[in-house]
Amino acid sequence: MKKYLNLFDFSQKVNYKTEVLSGLTVAMALVPEAIAFALIAGLSPLTGLYAAFVMGLVTSVLGGRPGMISGATGAVAVVLVALAKSHGVEYIFATVILAGILQMAAGFLRLGKLMRLVPHPVIFGFVNGLAVIIFMSQLDQFKTAEGAWLSGTPLYILLGLVLLTMVMIWGLPKLSKAVPASLIAILTIFGLVVFFDIDTRTIGDIASIEGGFPPFHIPTVPFSLETLGLIFPYAAIVAGVGLIESLLTLNIIDEITETRGRGNKEAIAQGTANVLSGLFSGMGGCAMIGQSLINTSNGARARLSGIVAAVMLLVFIMFGSGLIERMPMAALTGLMIMVALGTFEWASLRTFRRMPKSDVLVMVLVTLVTVFLHNLALAVLVGVIISALVFAWDNAKRIRARKYIDEEGVKHYEIYGPLFFGSITMFNEKFDVLNDPDEVVIDFKESRVVDMSAIEALNKITERYHKVGKKVHLKHLSRDCRRLLSNADKIIEVNVLEDPTYKVVVDKI
Repeated sequence: MKKYLNLFDFSQKVNYKTEVLSGLTVAMALVPEAIAFALIAGLSPLTGLYAAFVMGLVTSVLGGRPGMISGATGAVAVVLVALAKSHGVEYIFATVILAGILQMAAGFLRLGKLMRLVPHPVIFGFVNGLAVIIFMSQLDQFKTAEGAWLSGTPLYILLGLVLLTMVMIWGLPKLSKAVPASLIAILTIFGLVVFFDIDTRTIGDIASIEGGFPPFHIPTVPFSLETLGLIFPYAAIVAGVGLIESLLTLNIIDEITETRGRGNKEAIAQGTANVLSGLFSGMGGCAMIGQSLINTSNGARARLSGIVAAVMLLVFIMFGSGLIERMPMAALTGLMIMVALGTFEWASLRTFRRMPKSDVLVMVLVTLVTVFLHNLALAVLVGVIISALVFAWDNAKRIRARKYIDEEGVKHYEIYGPLFFGSITMFNEKFDVLNDPDEVVIDFKESRVVDMSAIEALNKITERYHKVGKKVHLKHLSRDCRRLLSNADKIIEVNVLEDPTYKVVVDKI
């Protein structure tokens, strides 16, 4: 029994009032987002709402980051829109199920640790880009159905309600944190609009959310290799985008709460949620940074808030659609703008002068790709690749060689810096094969042989000395290097007694 209590975090100290009220606030914020993302993908609003319910519930119970909220997201919707238009919703369900299986496989293979390869400037750029996207997505509320900007009285009413919401969310925590400020703000704006019969856009003006319990449904698609070939590319992209966004959101929430989530467990939970989402008529999804920040800013830290949010969302769909559809969009717009302001890493702007230029470039580039292409996976991938190339270039320039000839006429090359594919050219330039004495020592005490390119470089330099009849001693190589150099045993003499214990390209974590 204790095992199951731990699952819901009831064994830890939980502020139940904060968790429940925060979950209720998140549920209200989930409604317009889920509807909007479903419409982006060309699907019915209920498809997005069902996905938000299933994703939110399953990840809250099984996920590796208590307090993080998952649901239907724009990143997944953008991937699925082409398939939805060409083949219909049944193929969407099948794609989401396959994506979930891929995510579960990633979790079981413990690939979540690959997130450690994402540099901090990439995370800064990702977060800042998401903040801009969240803010820009709210600007649609200031437009008419035809796409023209509001003007006159409708604009002033909307601006007034949005600003009032933002002021309340900003100011109320300074007075009391007994009840989440965002919930008080939403209910206050709702009350003002209903009591004074203010004419402003509501959730019901976007779409109806009335429905029943998500129906279990096996996708009616041909079970063939042709179908698999069609949906696999979409499923792979959905799985990748979902994992990247979820694990980056997990890292952000970790920093805010000063705790540590479990990436591999979250990957398995996301995969399970997507499989069930596809089976229960949902469009799939991943972690939602905006709603997660709403939840954590309200003080929620346990799984209960996410469970409440998912259950209340289902209650809205089944029993409270008429009331929720009267919720003014101005309140939710103000809430999401405050989320955008809180999401943006303002501290990153103050570090521009202190950060290396390469890090600034990566951060800005990731932000721009996120904002203009709305492709979070591509943005992170671009940032990681550029960071890796900059790192390789910087380390390639750090290899040095201290040279001297001892009393016995033996020339020593003491190598400093890592020897890898990027530094082998400069490494080869350090040696004067023709003019060196008959015996040479290459000492790697202050260096590390990193990859096969480095091993090949050692083979070639010893062969060059061998061709002119000179003898080479390689000192302080690890056993891994000696094993990889076994093909050169007749050429190379290795000093075994002084070998260090480090390993080459070994990861046992």
